[in-house]
Amino acid sequence: MVTTLGWFYLFAGTLLFFFWAYGIVSFVLDCKNKFLPAIRTWVAARRNRKREAERESEREETERQLY
Repeated sequence: MVTTLGWFYLFAGTLLFFFWAYGIVSFVLDCKNKFLPAIRTWVAARRNRKREAERESEREETERQLY
């Protein structure tokens, strides 16, 4: 037979488990909805800057070859 203290212990453990699981789910959803799009945007901007730098260097090189 479970005592009152035992019931309280089981209830507290279950309650803490649900808060723990909620925290993990919230963290995963935050990563999916906030951090991943920010990282994708940063990577895309970095690629664009790299492409622009390559185009600029090619343009300067062709200008030098023309003169």
